[in-house]
Parts: sequence; structure tokens; C-alpha cells
Amino acid sequence: MKAVRICEHGGIDKLLYVDLPKPVCTSGKVKIEIKASALNHLDIWVRIGLPRLPVHLPIILGSDGSGTIVEVGSSVNNYHIGDNVVIQPGICCGKCRHCTNGKENYCLEYSILGENINGIQAEYVVLDPINIYTMPDQLTYEESASMTLVFITAYQMLIKRAKLHSDDIVLIYGGTSGVGSAAIQICKELGAEVIATAGNDDKCEYSKNIGAHHVVNHNHNNWLNEVINITGKRGVDVVFEHIGFSTWEQSQRILSKGGRIVTCGATTGPDVNINLAHLFMKQHTILGSTMASIPAFKEVMDKIEKGKYIPMVDKVIPMEDIRDAHEYLQNRQQMGKVVVVP
Repeated sequence: MKAVRICEHGGIDKLLYVDLPKPVCTSGKVKIEIKASALNHLDIWVRIGLPRLPVHLPIILGSDGSGTIVEVGSSVNNYHIGDNVVIQPGICCGKCRHCTNGKENYCLEYSILGENINGIQAEYVVLDPINIYTMPDQLTYEESASMTLVFITAYQMLIKRAKLHSDDIVLIYGGTSGVGSAAIQICKELGAEVIATAGNDDKCEYSKNIGAHHVVNHNHNNWLNEVINITGKRGVDVVFEHIGFSTWEQSQRILSKGGRIVTCGATTGPDVNINLAHLFMKQHTILGSTMASIPAFKEVMDKIEKGKYIPMVDKVIPMEDIRDAHEYLQNRQQMGKVVVVP
């Protein structure tokens, strides 16, 4: 079978589309023929290599995907050959107190497909049934593959961690990114007021079209003052952070009293300064968030099935052109998700 793999860290030249043996389906597993796989910035981080993200090489990339079951292990009863499914990308031990309490993403052994174990950018994968879910009938393979990781990440951040209220004002960085686009839809469905940032006029318009009430261009020098004026100078209740170093100071400044910053990543660097006096005087809260629990994943899939969250596919690229897909994503050209197909 063909698969996207790296054997060493580095630039897009390290991405290989190689022939590998098909995985073997054992009794408690299912084998899936992958029809589509969405890219995430995680794919770029794994490929480049980060000191704080240990990766066992070589590794098959990819966390998001959809496909058709082609083989079912003898002890699996709830799925059948021919079922169309989407991938739940979190792996946990299933036995610790976090897993048994429905907080799988707190598991000390938690990992993500395509991060520190082989992912799903391949023609076939073998997975535990806990890592799949029946694909919504109304969606294509490409649409289904585009939604899982970004929506569970944004849902966990906003609903489970920040405890978002319908009367909150939320600042969302990068409204056209995968996770930013998901966050806008989650806020819209709940009824919260959304201020999104984007880098050009087309991206600003895209963010408005998917539900942002206000959009500011973060390449303008006065964008922070624009946000302050939109809020009537009181600031925002929640900052949806995934940028890190380059936005952290503004994120703290723009928070209202009692506001919350919730962060899932740091694309511009993880080392930031925190003014403790500012933190306790304004009674701010800083929340970290990674992925989501299985119950949260099922809540998200229920909303996707009911059409409350919609897919955001920007571009579909053949998997053999994985280098083009990485370049497109790394240059921040996308508005929505980039999907590759075998």
C-alpha cells in the first residue's frame, strides 16, 4: 500500500509517498480503506520536529480521516464490512482513572494518531473500534475527514474548558484556520458574540460568512484598538488562543475582568511572559487544552450529524502530492481545511 511517511525531520523534501506492507487486522480491530485525510498544523510540527514533541521515526503522518471498513476482527460486533466511518484520533490506555471517568485526553499515556504513533495518511489502517465513528450520511468522505480533530479541539476548549456562555464575547485568532473556523461555528451555535481575526480581505469575508459577527485584520497596526472599540472598551470574555508568542501580550491586554484565555497550541512559539499582578488584579484565568474526551467527541459528532456544524473543505489534493499540500498549509493560503486523497 501507499503511505505518507517521514524518516527524518526537516522541510517538505522529507515527506515520502512510499510503498509499505498492508497492516494486519487482529481480533479486536477493524481494517479501514482510507478515502480521505485532512491536514492539520500538527502534521507540519511533526514533520519539522520540535524539542518538546518527541516523535518515534519513521512515522506515517495524519490524524484526521474517513473511509470504509474492509475487514472486522472476530471479537468486534458493532461494526461491519462496508460501513463508512470517520477517525477519532486520540489514543488512551482505557484503564486509568481518567479513562474510566470519561476524561481520556487526561490519560498519562494519551497520544494522537500521526503524532507519536503511526497515523492514517495511508491506503489502509487498522484501528481499535474506539477510534472510529459512523460517518454522517449527508457528508462526503472529504467533508467528513475535514472535521474531527479541529472540532473536538475547539469544542473542548470553548465548551468544556472555558465554559462558554451565550452572553460572552469571544476573540478567535485566525478565523480561516481549521481550528478557528470550527471555533466560530461552535460560538455561533451557542449564541456567543464572535470577533475573529484574519490576514486579508478575502479571509475577513470568509470568517463573516461562517458566523463571525466582527472581523479585524491582524496585519493592521490598530487591530487591537478595533477590538477594544467593538467591545465598548470593556474587553472580551474569552480569548481563543493557538498562536502563542506573537499574540500572548495582546491576549492578556484585551481580556475583561474575570476573562479566560484558553489555548491549545503555540504556532509562533511557546515561551511567553505572564504578569502575575495583572493576572490576579483582573482575576483572569489561563486554561490549557488538548484534544477532547470520548464523550466530547460523541457530542461533536451528534452536532455534525444534525447539521449544526458544517465542513470547511478548501482544497482536495492527491495524496501523492503531499509536499504541495504541506506547502499550501504552511504558507497559510487556506480558508478551511486541506484534504488529501489516496
